[in-house]
Amino acid sequence: MTFHLGIKSDPIEYRYSYEWLFELMQELGLRYVQIGSTFELYWVEDAWLADLRERAARRGVTIRSCFTSHRELGGFLSGEPALERAARRAYERYIHVASVLGADCVGGNLGSVLRDRMETKPAGIAVYLRHMKELMVLARDRGLKALHLESMSCLAEPPSLPEETQSILGELAAYHAAHQDATVPLRLCSDISHGYADAEGRVVHDNWSRFEHEVPWMGEFHIKNTDALFDATFGFSKGEQSRGIVDLARFRDLLEANRDRFPVEEVVGYLETGGPKLGRDYSDHRLADMLRESIRSIRAHWPR
Repeated sequence: MTFHLGIKSDPIEYRYSYEWLFELMQELGLRYVQIGSTFELYWVEDAWLADLRERAARRGVTIRSCFTSHRELGGFLSGEPALERAARRAYERYIHVASVLGADCVGGNLGSVLRDRMETKPAGIAVYLRHMKELMVLARDRGLKALHLESMSCLAEPPSLPEETQSILGELAAYHAAHQDATVPLRLCSDISHGYADAEGRVVHDNWSRFEHEVPWMGEFHIKNTDALFDATFGFSKGEQSRGIVDLARFRDLLEANRDRFPVEEVVGYLETGGPKLGRDYSDHRLADMLRESIRSIRAHWPR
């Protein structure tokens, strides 16, 4: 079982080119990139996508995964048929985008129940499950290996509780088992910075126990730092590590201890960070050094 270290493309959005990122990855010896979603990605011509795949390959980079960056596929939980249909069309397009880019998998979070409509959550989850069973078929037809779902940090964005994870992933795992020749599995893209704190700010499920609970469904994961209430997220510079709760040595030990519980033979962990303030001359230029420092810190504690 092998752990690979990669990076998600989020921090370059509207800031640097993909070539800039691929060159930095080559410098750092990173092979795998997860392409974060942008508005343009849903509309751009296939020829541009194929060219992006080639530009990555020229730097020794493989587009292994595509994953949402902006919660834009959340219409399944909206309770509004028009938004549900829009989410379905967008998800179908995102699967197509991933297939042209040569990615193995594509995914996002389940969506968000509106806070003034929390009673609609069970119905929204049922809508999501219905669509995902059909999208698991489409993904296989397009040559993907899996669809991925991210667990989140609040009750409005399921799954955030262990029982929600077991219910949602369990139902879709059973569906895949019954239709193995026609579907891809749905797995988790987990995040070591995600836990659950309730409305009073009490930590109900910490990030460590929840990540470990999710391992049997996990196909990839995000790596970023956070505070004690899973509020702000940031990287792993020396200063950031001093104020964050994600201890990289502890994370390495957690991965090693659970190596045999993952459902796949190769797992990529992607550094996921927004980087410095976007669109300021005093901050944009700091991105490269911030990414270098975080990657080097993670690599110093990476499982062998």
